[in-house]
Amino acid sequence: MIPDVRESIARRSILLQNLPTREVDALFAMSSWKTFDRGATIFLQGEKAAAIYVVIRGWVKLYRIAQNGSEAIVNVFTKGGSFGEAVALRGADYPVSAEAVTGCECLYIPAEALTKLLRQDPEVAVSVLAATFKHLQSLVAQIEQMKAQTGAQRVAEFLLELCDGGTGSCVVNLPYDKVLIAGRLGMKPESLSRAFSKLRKAGVRIDKNHAAIDDIAALRRYCEEDPAAAWNKAL
Repeated sequence: MIPDVRESIARRSILLQNLPTREVDALFAMSSWKTFDRGATIFLQGEKAAAIYVVIRGWVKLYRIAQNGSEAIVNVFTKGGSFGEAVALRGADYPVSAEAVTGCECLYIPAEALTKLLRQDPEVAVSVLAATFKHLQSLVAQIEQMKAQTGAQRVAEFLLELCDGGTGSCVVNLPYDKVLIAGRLGMKPESLSRAFSKLRKAGVRIDKNHAAIDDIAALRRYCEEDPAAAWNKAL
């Protein structure tokens, strides 16, 4: 990717967008750009947290391996998303593993580089706190979805996040495979398939890795329905 373009994406990330230009330039000088092939391990659960990552292109998943060997998807990040801030600054171990879902490029910020700036400028601490709060909000939203929405509503919410507009119809590309989508939404792959089928009545058609949405606003209203009503409508 062209250097100016990737720097622009990094500057607009939640982690860096509120920092003065001089501070971001200083971080760039102490950081590096890393590319990963699809399926490449970025770091493993239990490793010493040495850096913070900002995704410039592609998709990265964070996951944990349970004692029974199953994989639990914690989050998925794309352009502008950052991860690893809190544990890297604490010098703790990564509580999750990170893997490139697609070919991707990340800004690699050494923990000591960010720590150095933290000591020099309190604004950096505010920016890190903002990014950490955003991650917390995301996790709370995921828990709320799993508790308060049907599987079909969670899938509909996921599709809406991929839409560019707020009204009309659209076709979106599913950014990664359906097994990962299911894991990201706290579902089994077979449950995801059933949810896709139920969404046909809500104006959604799935064709391989594409989803055609007849009416974005109507699908948003479907997501906001009481789960009991949404369940009855989907049957």
